[in-house]
Amino acid sequence: MVQTIKGGFGTIHYGGPINKWDIENQQYEYREVALKKFDNFVNLNDILNEMSIHLKIYNEYDASVRFYGIIQDPETHSYMMVLEYADGNLREYLKINFNNINWYKKLDDLQELSDRLMNIHELDIVHQDFYPGNILSFDFKNSFFRISDFGLSKLIGENPNNPEKKNIVGVLPYIAPEVLSVKAADVYSFGIIAYEMITGFPPYPDIPHDENSAIKICNGLRPKIPFHTSKLITRMIMRCWDAQITYRPTFKELRDELHKYYKDYKDYLEEGKNKDSEIVIQIKKAEEFSANQESANQESTNTTTTTPLNYQTHPQEIYTSQLLNYSKLPKPKNEENFKRELEELTKFFSHITTNKIFSWRKRALTLLGFVTLLSNGIRWL
Repeated sequence: MVQTIKGGFGTIHYGGPINKWDIENQQYEYREVALKKFDNFVNLNDILNEMSIHLKIYNEYDASVRFYGIIQDPETHSYMMVLEYADGNLREYLKINFNNINWYKKLDDLQELSDRLMNIHELDIVHQDFYPGNILSFDFKNSFFRISDFGLSKLIGENPNNPEKKNIVGVLPYIAPEVLSVKAADVYSFGIIAYEMITGFPPYPDIPHDENSAIKICNGLRPKIPFHTSKLITRMIMRCWDAQITYRPTFKELRDELHKYYKDYKDYLEEGKNKDSEIVIQIKKAEEFSANQESANQESTNTTTTTPLNYQTHPQEIYTSQLLNYSKLPKPKNEENFKRELEELTKFFSHITTNKIFSWRKRALTLLGFVTLLSNGIRWL
């Protein structure tokens, strides 16, 4: 077996090809598989629980990687899940391809990903360890996402020093500060992932992922969204990572909002419609800014190559799941200016919507008046 990824509680290996019997067509199918080998301390019941979640999500919505079965290593006696093999994860894809991903693709990816999580939440399943390493695909170019690694954040046993408090497992930058088993925690993670998909950069790459950073996140630390990002997308992301979980949107609300943005922009590109759509206007401005920046960078470096993203990382940054045994975290709160910034964005778009409604109403009344004049017998020469 070839090791591909070492996670917090197991290792993913490339398992090579297998022949699977296709009952419907009465023939063998050639399939590549991955083997998820659990560390020995992981309980068998926890593995069975993850298996059942995989099967439920795949059978209901086809939103997870396919699960074929479970085997046991005859030498180490470790259990391994046999899973459908995917080409890679979202983080790897973004690092290599981000400079070639346009806004049309970003909106498509975001709406597809929100749809996958909406399906999972409809089954009353909370992922709790949602980050780009668990977003897989067989075809990233066509936004064909699969979600993986279900249940691990709920599998670790109780803390022996505090039986009433469960240990938390995951990747620190993507975990909601309240670290509760609620659907809103996945929404927080989606907001961080959306930031990463929009900017190309992982969250907090330049600080250690330790208890001090966890305290800062609880006190309102969030990634800095570039100022030229579409304000509609900025507002959506900020709503997702609001420390007050009741203010976060649901995945259905996110899916509906993102689908509208995607549809408006798609119709604009393909048919020239929706030129006055706010998302279209904002994306055009963002693209103009990026083009000017790229032009300036090319002039200074005298090169036109598009290379993978480069960024400095702290030696203690960790982007794999780990046990986060932090017992003295403060109550989550927003940064001092968070609410003011979010309210300003909301008021701005409410003002735009009101003006558009007024404009449509005015045109409708003008047309109605014109029709009334005609009906009263007034002729135009």
